[in-house]
Amino acid sequence: MTEESLHNDNELMENEGSPVQNPEITDEAAFFTETASDSDVVKLKADLEEARDKYLRLFAEFDNFKKRTMKERLDLIRTAAQDTLQALLPVLDDFDRAKKAAEMPGSTEVFSDGVNLVYSKLANTLEARGLKEMTSTGEPFDPEKHEAITEIPAPAENLVGKVVDTVEKGYYLHDKIIRYAKVVVGK
Repeated sequence: MTEESLHNDNELMENEGSPVQNPEITDEAAFFTETASDSDVVKLKADLEEARDKYLRLFAEFDNFKKRTMKERLDLIRTAAQDTLQALLPVLDDFDRAKKAAEMPGSTEVFSDGVNLVYSKLANTLEARGLKEMTSTGEPFDPEKHEAITEIPAPAENLVGKVVDTVEKGYYLHDKIIRYAKVVVGK
């Protein structure tokens, strides 16, 4: 090694412990400090106040939006069944008429026809709203669709592992099961 490179290495080692000062950076900082006049400070304060005001307005607007959407959501949940209930009112009226007809003497056949009419009207109204009856009797038992109430010996060999009787019908609302069928399974 030459003496010059040793001298440079010694200088580097001496400077390692002390921070390196760049004369350009200190001059730039001094420039900004010296040139920041009172008018600039006032302008920056005004800009800050304007930004703070915008922030507060946006925050209040967002809070109002949250409250409004929550209220709309609650109203929607509260009145979601309104359309279906309005469609069922004529069926309720028919049941009322059927009750009155049942009270009349000698009305057993008329009453039976009236009940069948009301039932079909109710079934059609609910079907129009997306309700679909689940067929279960004779189908293989499926725990995804059926709830087994009991198991009985199968009346026929082909009914082993299948639904022998439906105690309570199951229903779909569109494609979603809203009530599982309660069934008796053959074993």
